[in-house]
Order: sequence, then structure tokens, then C-alpha cells
Amino acid sequence: MEKQKWYNNIVKVRNIVQIIFSLFLLYAGWQFYRFVRYFETGGKTEFVARPEAVDGFLPISALLALKQLLVAKVFDPIHPAALVIFLTIILISFLFKKGFCSWLCPVGTISEWLGTLGEKLFGRTFELPKVVDWLLMIPKYLILGFFVKVILIDMPIMSVMGFLQSPYNLIADVKMLHFFLDLSPFAIKVLIFLAVASILIKNFWCRYLCPYGALLGVVSLVSPVKVTRNEETCINCGSCTKACPNQIEVHNQKRISSPECNACLNCISNCPQEDETLKLSIYNKLKVSTMTYPVLLLGVFLLMITIAKLTGHWESGITKEMYQQFIPKAEYFNH
Repeated sequence: MEKQKWYNNIVKVRNIVQIIFSLFLLYAGWQFYRFVRYFETGGKTEFVARPEAVDGFLPISALLALKQLLVAKVFDPIHPAALVIFLTIILISFLFKKGFCSWLCPVGTISEWLGTLGEKLFGRTFELPKVVDWLLMIPKYLILGFFVKVILIDMPIMSVMGFLQSPYNLIADVKMLHFFLDLSPFAIKVLIFLAVASILIKNFWCRYLCPYGALLGVVSLVSPVKVTRNEETCINCGSCTKACPNQIEVHNQKRISSPECNACLNCISNCPQEDETLKLSIYNKLKVSTMTYPVLLLGVFLLMITIAKLTGHWESGITKEMYQQFIPKAEYFNH
């Protein structure tokens, strides 16, 4: 029983990490808004430094920067933090499965909280028929395939570099801010649909539509870390499967290799056995403690950002004068 309480602590730890990271992103968003307003008002408001963390919301720019790095051996000076965050998240997915999705991703956090709301409102969330479920998972892989083909395969390197240096990309973060501050009626309807769908079906966006999650899921397939089940001590109660937010039949598998597993550790925390019937392990040999896992995940995330800062690959090379020139004209720049 004491061990079960210990495992349950990991769920609370994950929730705390989600809350802290979400609050940090809200603060970064507020600081970025103040940064942009300084230039939009012609310097009439207080100037604050641009938080580089907002680059994390520019995955397309990061993918273009990745091609530039691979082909031209040039690290993007415009939004370097976007590339650093992108590569860090991929590295985390290789080392620790899709832990980013369930521990740090703000969209994943909101989706999870909406699912919890659905459970409180209706006493449960709903699962679609398996055939429909599988068909609906196809779009995110198609979207991922489209971006990989268009950017990494088809797009000439000169076009990539031209876009990265374009005025639009210079203020892509500002355009993103304007999009959320002035949502179109269509965008509002889409967000309402996604919110309602996430209340009824756990992780609706993540499960069916997120191309970023699809990429991380593919990478996680080769991760050495997996949830493993001891068939000899398993009592086949199904508690792990019921606890899985991604509909993985944990109780029927020896090693969870599904690209949908986001390492939330719910299955482990809900296992009634006290003999490590379910555990995280590296190649099914070396155990990874459930309390060590978040330390490693967060440690790698912070380490990569620290290295980027120390090596000059974090802060944008865009000057204050360039922002002063482009931000007031942001509405005129289109890709």
C-alpha cells in the first residue's frame, strides 16, 4: 500500500510540473505582448526584453531552420531558440518517449485538463469505435508527411534561406500573437469544436490532429525507454489499460512500443501490484524510477537550453531597430 501511495505521487508531480510550465509560458506570453506593444505604440509603453521562449511556438520556422542547418551548415540567427527547442524535444522523445507531450506541452496539458473536466461532468469520457479511431489518426501523419516532403525534401535550400531571412519570418512570432489576440470567427468555431471534442474524448487534438505529436511518436518508437509488464506477476485486472489516456491495451503487452504512449505513467501509478509488475526500463533491463524519470526529462530540457545560451544559439539576432521597422507594419507582411 505504501508503494502504491509512492507511485500515486508521480501523478501529482506531473500535474505540478504542468502547472509550473504553463504559468511560465503565460508569463512569457505576457512579456512578449508588452515587448510588441512597445513598438506598436512608438515607444510610449515600457520596454521589456523579448522572451526567447516564444520561439517554441514556431515549429514551421524550426523545421526550415533544421534543413538550413543540415544542408548549408548554418544555424538560424533569426529564431535560434525555435530550432534549439525543436531539437531538444526530439532528443527528449528519443531518450524518454513522448514525455514532452504529457509533462510540458501546453496544448497537451489543456487537452488533458479538458478530458478531466469531461470525466467530472459525465462520469467518463468516450471512446470511438476502433475503425473510426484508427481512421481519424491518419490525418496527423498525413500533415506531418506533407511538411516533411515540402520542406525537407522538395524545397530548394535557397528558398529555405530566403524565407528565413524574409520580413514575414522575422516577425512570425508577432504574427502569431496577432492571430491569437484577434481570432477570426472561423478560428473561434474551430477552437470551440476542439474544446468540446476534448471534453468528450481524451486528448482529441493530440490523438487525431497534432503533427508535432505524430513526429515525436515516430521518434519515440526507437526510444530505449519503455513501460514494461511482468507477465508472471500481472493479475490481468486491466487497471493499467483503464488508466491509459491513449487507449493502449497495456495489460495485453509485455513492452509498450506504441507511438501513442506519452509516458504519462498513469498505468504504473494505477497498478495495484506492489512488485513492479509495471515499470519503466531501458531495453527491458535497467529500471528507471518513476520519480527519477521527470528529473531526467526536465534535466535534459534545461541542459540543452543552457548549452544554447552559453554557445550563443539562443537569443535572436534581430536588432531593436529592425523590430522598430517591421512590427508596426506587421499586418502587411504575408508568406
